Amino acid sequence: MTKTPIPRFYQLVDAGDVAGLVAMFAPDATYHRPGYPPLHGRPGIEHFYTHERVISEGRHTLDSVVVTGHEVAVRGSFSGRLRDGSPAAHRFAEFFTLDVDHRIEHRETFFSAPLV
Repeated sequence: MTKTPIPRFYQLVDAGDVAGLVAMFAPDATYHRPGYPPLHGRPGIEHFYTHERVISEGRHTLDSVVVTGHEVAVRGSFSGRLRDGSPAAHRFAEFFTLDVDHRIEHRETFFSAPLV
């Protein structure tokens, strides 16, 4: 596997290190997450993690990380708690595009949901 900073990103999220994870994004990055309008730039991403994210704590487990050039695909699971104290557990897939400095330019998240 080609080296990628993305596993470190999840460590920072799980540690609650908002400043550290926001620094991994390019200044003009975009993040698409189900249920939210697109987040733009570091200020928008920081605002999401400090004020909007419904998850209070938890742990990501990465099942696979596939790197092709400047693109990274991740498949994994999350287990934790929401801000209201209820448990949260889901599977996810995420796709990242990195810039030449290996900062996240684009992130798109998909969650497993029992709709069909």
